Amino acid sequence: MLDSYEKEAYEEVLLWIRKLKKPSTLTQSFTKNVQTKLNHYMPKKVHQAMGAAVKNMTESVINGSEYFPDKKYEKAPSLREADKQLEDLLSVFKKGAAAEGAGTGAGGIFLGAVDFPLLLAFKMRFLFSGAALYGLDVSDFRDRLYLLHIFQAAFSSSTKRRETAELLESWDEYVSDKPRKLSLAKEVDWVVFQQEYRDHIDLVKMLQLMPGFGAVVGAAANYHLLGQLGEAAKQGYRLKWLSETYDLNR
Repeated sequence: MLDSYEKEAYEEVLLWIRKLKKPSTLTQSFTKNVQTKLNHYMPKKVHQAMGAAVKNMTESVINGSEYFPDKKYEKAPSLREADKQLEDLLSVFKKGAAAEGAGTGAGGIFLGAVDFPLLLAFKMRFLFSGAALYGLDVSDFRDRLYLLHIFQAAFSSSTKRRETAELLESWDEYVSDKPRKLSLAKEVDWVVFQQEYRDHIDLVKMLQLMPGFGAVVGAAANYHLLGQLGEAAKQGYRLKWLSETYDLNR
């Protein structure tokens, strides 16, 4: 049976799933429209840098071990301890991302564009390190696929978030017939993955590329975006922990 902490955690997971399934708000729709317009004014080199960054990140997830966590990250003895260690880890990554965003943001539009791949690397290293705390095996491509869906839950459109939520709820069934060495290249539509992520970058993140106040905006944006990913990771990892430990009858 779930203990009191696990019951509370499971209720938070269910609330998070419900939020993922909600349609976009008027504010989110307005922000999306503004982002789309701003994209038209960004130099072609910036768009190319962003596209290359996502492509390189996805290739690293598919083929390499660049983001594998240090051996010091091991499965915690309890869900409560895993949550605590994840919060500590997130605090470190948020501060690091904020400092990096401030530095690149101070350089204006082209140096600010350099921040895009650096921030992606921060996000993926955080996801991989956090996964180890909850017992996920990142050498298992099925668990890597789970991490990519957590990423999409944090950074995608309302339609894609809803699809992702439904998939996470039935994850065991989804991967039941998939091999440990499944091909991520075939399992993920990388064109959609890239576009969803790029389209979801907060308006404040776009402002980081503007000369004059990019340093302040860059620090705040990176801190916020790591926090956004941290919430998705916490709830997504909790869901996997609980589903593998108990029969939750999802």
